[in-house]
Amino acid sequence: MADFAALPGPDLLPVAQRFALAYAPRRSRAAVLALWLLDQRLATVLRARGEVLIAQIKLAWWRDRLLEDPALWPQGEPLLGLLAAGPVPPAAFGPLVDGWERLLEPDLSAAAVDAFAAGRAAAWSAVAKATGADAHAIATAALAAREVTYLDLALHLYDEAEARAARQLALAARWAKPRLPRALRPLAVIHGLSHRALRQGQGELLADPGAGLTGLRIGLLGR
Repeated sequence: MADFAALPGPDLLPVAQRFALAYAPRRSRAAVLALWLLDQRLATVLRARGEVLIAQIKLAWWRDRLLEDPALWPQGEPLLGLLAAGPVPPAAFGPLVDGWERLLEPDLSAAAVDAFAAGRAAAWSAVAKATGADAHAIATAALAAREVTYLDLALHLYDEAEARAARQLALAARWAKPRLPRALRPLAVIHGLSHRALRQGQGELLADPGAGLTGLRIGLLGR
C-alpha cells in the first residue's frame, strides 16, 4: 500500500497546471496529477540537454517501469508510488514516454511533433477512460491534448525554427471549445488558457488578470 504522506503533490507542477488542477473533482484529481507529474519528470530528462544516449537510457527506464508489474517497482521513488496508487494502469502512460523520445531527434520533424502530441493524447485518453468518460469525451480529450501540446512546444522549444514550426501547427489547429466532463476540467482549463495565449501572442498561460478570469470561468462552468 502506498504511503500517501510521501506521495508528490501539485506544488511540483508549473503554476498554470496547479491552477487548473484546483478544479479537478476528487475522483479524477489523482489521475490528472499523476499524468502531469510524469510528463514533467520526462520533460526534465530532455531539459538537461546532455548526451542523447543518456536521455534515451533514462526514458527507457521509465518505459520499462510503466510496462512491468508495479509490485516489482523499486521503493523510494515517490512518483512511482503515485502511479501505483492511481486509477490509470501505468502501462497506459507508455505512449507518453515514446512521444518524449521522439523529441530527441536532431532535426525535429513534423512527424516527430505529431508523435509527441499523439503520446500526450493517448495519456489523456487513458485518464478519461479511467474516470468513466464515454467514447466521445475520450476522443475530445485526445484532441484537446494535441492542441495544447502544439502551443506548449512553441513556447518551450530551444530552437527558434522548431518553435516557429510548432506555432504554425498550433495556429492551424481547430481549437474548438471542448465539451469535456467535469472529471477532465483541468484539461479544459489548460486548453482554454492555451488558446487565449495563442490569440494574444503571450508567452505564458497566466500572463495577466484576464487569463486568470478566463481560467476561473472555464474552471467553474467548463467553457
